[in-house]
Amino acid sequence: MQGWRLENTYRSLPVLFFSPARPEPVRNPRLILFNRNLAASLGLDADELAKKEHVSIFAGNTLPQGAKPIAQAYAGHQFGNFTVLGDGRAILLGEQMTPAGRRYDIQLKGAGRTSYSRSGDGRATVGPMLREYIISEAMHALGIPTTRSLAVAGTGEWVRRGTALPGAVLTRVADSHIRVGTFEWAAAQGGEPAVKALLAYSIQRHYPGCADAGNPAAAFFDAVVERQASLIAQWLLVGFIHGVMNTDNMAISGETIDYGPCAFMNEFDPETVFSSIDHQGRYAYGNQSAIAQWNLARLAETLLSLFHDREEEAIEWANAAIARFQDRFENDWLAGMRAKLGLLTQEDGDHGLADGLLAWMKQARADWTLTFRLLPAARTAPGAVSDDPAFTEWRTRWLDRLRRQPPESPVPPLMQRSNPAVIPRNHKVEEALAAAVDGDDLPLNRLLEALTRPWEETSSNEPFREPPPASACGYKTFCGT
Repeated sequence: MQGWRLENTYRSLPVLFFSPARPEPVRNPRLILFNRNLAASLGLDADELAKKEHVSIFAGNTLPQGAKPIAQAYAGHQFGNFTVLGDGRAILLGEQMTPAGRRYDIQLKGAGRTSYSRSGDGRATVGPMLREYIISEAMHALGIPTTRSLAVAGTGEWVRRGTALPGAVLTRVADSHIRVGTFEWAAAQGGEPAVKALLAYSIQRHYPGCADAGNPAAAFFDAVVERQASLIAQWLLVGFIHGVMNTDNMAISGETIDYGPCAFMNEFDPETVFSSIDHQGRYAYGNQSAIAQWNLARLAETLLSLFHDREEEAIEWANAAIARFQDRFENDWLAGMRAKLGLLTQEDGDHGLADGLLAWMKQARADWTLTFRLLPAARTAPGAVSDDPAFTEWRTRWLDRLRRQPPESPVPPLMQRSNPAVIPRNHKVEEALAAAVDGDDLPLNRLLEALTRPWEETSSNEPFREPPPASACGYKTFCGT
């Protein structure tokens, strides 16, 4: 027994939300990565599924017991422009029920053409699928809500992306794949009845407490706003840049979804962009909270008629709810910054103190992760971070602030568990991917091992704690489609 307990509740929605789909068999599947810990938490038999004869499941050649595969339909605003989309290369096998009663989508990404593929081939390549595995598992280890990766299977086939590249299929695990763009699809294709059906399903699956609210739609929207505010704050606190925050890449569950042209910031600059397709900096590091708020406004538009019978009142309520995002984001971000600075109490000047450090970091082009990781040592060693007079002045203000806390306050432990030592440094990710594509999995496995325990400093993870060399400047990421 492999432990599959798949259900298919998404198929209870009107047929406009999905189309039947079946993975296209591949020539020579092989298992590149398998997430044993995740498999066990899903109630799967990791030892059994790791056997060579079961790689066909992760490549799409064989369906697990209970699977009723579909491709999900959705729309989305991509770089501000509304587009009709859908799973062009992803197939939902079903929803795994865990021993604890949790429900998770099991999706194959790169499993072949669907009715939404348009002119695409429905395939994926090894590099981007391994990249999603690496970054999503790193985010999980950092405690940030995220989809996860169960496996990456090579297909033994070539995929044309300008040049011929080895193909792969990713098995993605998610609370669900319902997006802001799914609601946009419902509103555009089915109107209010479709939106109501999707809302009822989403509430039952993700926000059951909203069902008993006086206005379930309003309660649902407010809950989504709260989760997104928390999520984006967590991104910024670790220097993460999603890269393609289209509305089809915002999950209503509050998980990080779609690791295309994402990256982690090295030198601090709010205007940092890595994505090769983000020419105007729409999704730059410092714009992410504003874009999340913009995306939530698109979600609100699909729900307006359910907020209030009168349009004026519905718009007024929606605007107020959208505005609350910024307050919640600021509160979550400031709470996280207090922890990164070792502040266990609250003072009115804390935001200014954090902003002062960020201003120096931008001017000095200081490394985001390393600066915060070295701050505990700067309490007693003035030059641990920098001898720059501007930093020294800020350090004096910071130490004065720390002295106003109770003397027994556990500042170093708080800072250590709030400032990771290891993140997926872009140059290390690229080294691992290049080696893996060439058949050498050792750098990939070493990187994954280091990312599993991001708060620790060990001799084995020391190479993964170093900032990139100067030659790594100008780094660009690509969406991989």
